[in-house]
Amino acid sequence: MFTLKNQENRARRGEFTTVHGTIQTPVFMNVGTSAAIKGAVSSLDLKDVGCQVELSNTYHLHVRPGDDLIRDMGGLHKFMNWDRPILTDSGGFQVFSLASLRKITEEGVNFQSHIDGKRIFMGPEESMQIQSNLASTIAMAFDECVENPAPYEYVKNSCERTYRWLERCKAELTRLNALPETINKNQMLFGINQGGTYEDLRIEHMKKIATLDLDGYAIGGLAVGESAEEMYRIIDAVEPYMPKDKPRYLMGVGTPQNILEAVERGVDFFDCVITSRNARHANLFTDIGVLNLNNKKFEKDERPLQEGCQCPACKNYSRSYIRHLIKAKEMLGMRLCVLHNLHFYNDLMAKIRQAIEENRFAEFKAEALEKMNNRV
Repeated sequence: MFTLKNQENRARRGEFTTVHGTIQTPVFMNVGTSAAIKGAVSSLDLKDVGCQVELSNTYHLHVRPGDDLIRDMGGLHKFMNWDRPILTDSGGFQVFSLASLRKITEEGVNFQSHIDGKRIFMGPEESMQIQSNLASTIAMAFDECVENPAPYEYVKNSCERTYRWLERCKAELTRLNALPETINKNQMLFGINQGGTYEDLRIEHMKKIATLDLDGYAIGGLAVGESAEEMYRIIDAVEPYMPKDKPRYLMGVGTPQNILEAVERGVDFFDCVITSRNARHANLFTDIGVLNLNNKKFEKDERPLQEGCQCPACKNYSRSYIRHLIKAKEMLGMRLCVLHNLHFYNDLMAKIRQAIEENRFAEFKAEALEKMNNRV
């Protein structure tokens, strides 16, 4: 399913074949938590900005509108009119970051919904059942996301429980994929490496989950409070123990700088809400640095957000006009900014893939970082 086309040092250029199409890696997945990108962006828009993989969230879709409803509507692809791959996060991170009054047991987690306070139980089997109802291309294993820093013994015990949960996830998804009523009988499973910022726990956990021969492996529990340097240290420690013939996914990361550093360390998949979240506040990514459109100096600027950019915003409108829309709180302003940031990230990944193919990624990374660290 995963083919390595070229490798420059640890940077990898690959292809990941799925039932919903082939993913060119390294890839950035555009985050549509509740089956839509925030900012009035449709699934048709996603194709226009070069999106390969859409990411939705198990927890959010379970509490609203309900995974049973989405199953009855033909699954998430049909529901949101998207025919390319979808990855669904397991809900584990949201259970621990959003839910209140949660209680962790060996079976799973009891918690209250952040929407209406309803009591919910989610464990490995429940997470797989919800994701099977959603019929995503790739399901993520249910895990505990431990905040950093956390006591060593707690993290160690959490890793051991997360491994046991992963075994149950694999068994349950295998069962579900064999059922005649299952929508996507080729649903894949990615396991998640945990261990906080402790290298020995990370390595031990990675070795154990690698034995389960899953479809892919993620590094979770990072970008949650630790420094970028600590994150890179953990990737460096874990990467040698990740299967070479499976895609690697760094969850919830990140800035263009983070992505360039992680690609250099052998990571293939990325996602982050920063693209749309920053755009909704008029903070735009460009190939010469970050642009804050709220700045008064752009009030009469006739140039596009980024010279030469082929996104719908840059091809058709000026900085001055989009700034006006933002200031007037017109939804179009937010939408154009989101489309630009999504296009920027997807275009950046295309440039990264080409650079690895041509064995000039190190040079590309150095040039890109020098420009991106500016403020326009």
